[in-house]
Amino acid sequence: MKKIILLFCVVFSSVALQAQALWGPMSKVVTDSIYSENLKAWRAYTIYLPKSYETQPDRKYPVLYLLHGMTGTNTGWFRDQRANEVADQLMDSGEACEMIIVSPNAGGNPPTEYWNGYFNMPGWPYEDFFYKEFMPYIEKTYRVIGDKQHRAIAGLSMGGGGTTSYAQRYPDLYCAAYAMSALMDIPQEGAAPVKDPTDKMGILTQSVRDHSCTKYVLEADDARKAALRTVQWFVDCGDDDFLLDRNIEFFQAMRNAGIPLQFRVRDGGHTNEYWHTALFTCLPFVSRCFGK
Repeated sequence: MKKIILLFCVVFSSVALQAQALWGPMSKVVTDSIYSENLKAWRAYTIYLPKSYETQPDRKYPVLYLLHGMTGTNTGWFRDQRANEVADQLMDSGEACEMIIVSPNAGGNPPTEYWNGYFNMPGWPYEDFFYKEFMPYIEKTYRVIGDKQHRAIAGLSMGGGGTTSYAQRYPDLYCAAYAMSALMDIPQEGAAPVKDPTDKMGILTQSVRDHSCTKYVLEADDARKAALRTVQWFVDCGDDDFLLDRNIEFFQAMRNAGIPLQFRVRDGGHTNEYWHTALFTCLPFVSRCFGK
């Protein structure tokens, strides 16, 4: 059995080397994990390394943090939305620059069993993990440039709301934010206070309300508005998406506050294919923002 496994490894390595010789350097998608002292658990992440990463060992890269939606995990962007295929295509054509793309795990399926969400909640201090552990680990372990002008964030649905809120509250860290079908807020009408500490969905829902992206803009003073203007904003939502009204409300709040953003309503709904096609706009957008 050991001989068979060894033979397989040799053959696989040989095929990989032949492929690289024929087609040149190839990008790589790697899934790994980090232990979180804040969460008291291992958290997985998936990272895309561009084609030149191994051939140019002294080169550093801009980074895009890509956030999944509710019930999703770190692998979703590369399995369901095929982010690595889009990145390869756009980088080969010159429409996007080479960058590192990393997706952390902030949940699982179903949400009633696993904690979900990008905010600090009772029993789930995820935001502390992201900023105190995850981001420093990624930017130390991989060759990330690691400053505001070379760091962007994007996400879909719950991750679109996380993207917007993170860039709102940490504008000194991001040059650009691209929110897709974003969970910008959940209306308060009829909401009952969460009393059960095991009600993960209820706690998640309340955390979204507590971090309302629209309310954050509506309540902004001049200093907050000035900080928000240091981020390049892009909001993208389908015309059949159940979150379209929440995205329109956010756009109106931003426009009334004098904070520039690009807002697109395209044909489509809350679907994997919509988010896959959004990447063809997202990656060139953040590429244009890097270094400015």
